[in-house]
Amino acid sequence: MSFDGASNALGHGIGAVLISPEGNHYPFTARLNFFCTNNIAEYEACIMGLRVAIERNIKTLEVYGDSALMIYQIRGDWEVRDSKLVKYSDLVAGLIKEFKEITFNYFPREENQLADALATLASMFKANRETEIMPLQMSIYEVPAHCFSIEKEPNGRPWFHDVLEYIKNQRYPK
Repeated sequence: MSFDGASNALGHGIGAVLISPEGNHYPFTARLNFFCTNNIAEYEACIMGLRVAIERNIKTLEVYGDSALMIYQIRGDWEVRDSKLVKYSDLVAGLIKEFKEITFNYFPREENQLADALATLASMFKANRETEIMPLQMSIYEVPAHCFSIEKEPNGRPWFHDVLEYIKNQRYPK
């Protein structure tokens, strides 16, 4: 799982991505409609991802984040000094108990592109509670779109010839 939080002038958003052993990506994102710091957004993103993993009964999890502060606090390498983060740290510690095996790893932002993009999207996109946004689906195209455009049919006429004939004559072609 990778996660990221974003806090900017437009709002606050979080993103997490579960990646299966087969390499399938399952993205999750949320907008935070309350004031928070960037570190709080990072904790919120991690908690969202952990909860999703728990809901899916995942017992072994590798967690990656680009917030050194948060990763080292969760691992116990650094002390949690900010009073706003203590309850978050305690919540993560409780969630960790749901896993048989879990590791937390720091990695650079450039390796966390999908979670970062989800968090940024959520922070910038204004939506109300009733708005349902369906999951994102990303396709990969190997050739330009114009390669699939049909210019002429095999008989030398344009693809819309039959439609044009119907409109003119009000009858279907033979």
